[in-house]
Amino acid sequence: MIIATLCWGGNAVAGKMAVGHVSPMVLTFLRWTLAVAIIAAISLPYLVRDWPIVKKRLPYFFVLGAVGYTCFNATLYTALRYTSAINVAVIQAGIPMVIFAMNFALFRTQVLIGQIVGFFLTIAGIALLASHGDLLSLINLEMNIGDAIMLLAVLSYAVYTVILRWKPAVDWRTLMAVPAAAAMITSVPLMVWEMHENTAVWPDAKGWVITVYTAVFPSLVAQIFFILGVERIGPNRAGLFINLIPVFGTLLSVLVIGEVLHPYQVIALLLALSGIAVAERKKPPVP
Repeated sequence: MIIATLCWGGNAVAGKMAVGHVSPMVLTFLRWTLAVAIIAAISLPYLVRDWPIVKKRLPYFFVLGAVGYTCFNATLYTALRYTSAINVAVIQAGIPMVIFAMNFALFRTQVLIGQIVGFFLTIAGIALLASHGDLLSLINLEMNIGDAIMLLAVLSYAVYTVILRWKPAVDWRTLMAVPAAAAMITSVPLMVWEMHENTAVWPDAKGWVITVYTAVFPSLVAQIFFILGVERIGPNRAGLFINLIPVFGTLLSVLVIGEVLHPYQVIALLLALSGIAVAERKKPPVP
């Protein structure tokens, strides 16, 4: 679980390092093209076995890949053109709270007081981050465009997580491979748009290293280790490790690319993680 979250935390740093070396939509397309090739190689027997089920649910798998893979990563990499990797890492801490809010709104999931407190703590942390320590600026809607785009990434991944409740009974390798193929397909129009706008940047040597990292580690290694972790320690304990993603993302941003960690970012991270801890302390029983 630690390796999985370390890989995912490094995704924000890789996206920041990609600026000027490979553009967001080109990176998204190449990432999923490489990932599909690798995943297909290890998933083919399971894909063949599960194909009758997949064929009936193709639109579902297509939406999974488009929302959770393409939209999330395209918006994350775009956000990193305008904001810091630290901000992107910390804003990701809001994903569990957005999932909580969506489950309540759509399915009337039972809510405990601790979850409500946790929700507002996390929101306060993200607001502090988005305003760069000046909450009054939010009144005038003075938000960094990169932070605003990252909020869209958080929303897309929350939607992806919520709709996973309807996943069919297929092998986990199939559940990785088919949405990844859908992500590759749905990233093509975004890359074409980037080319049309003359903003496409094809990877140089450093860009290719970053592309391979995103294809192998966040897309493949992290997914496999997360699944294996859930099998060994259970979903409840495994879910707590997700909170390490913004921590690793923040640390790697400082250590690898030398970003400066400001006091308001530390406070925002602590607020977000405290909110998640309070919300996770006592969940309602699973029906």
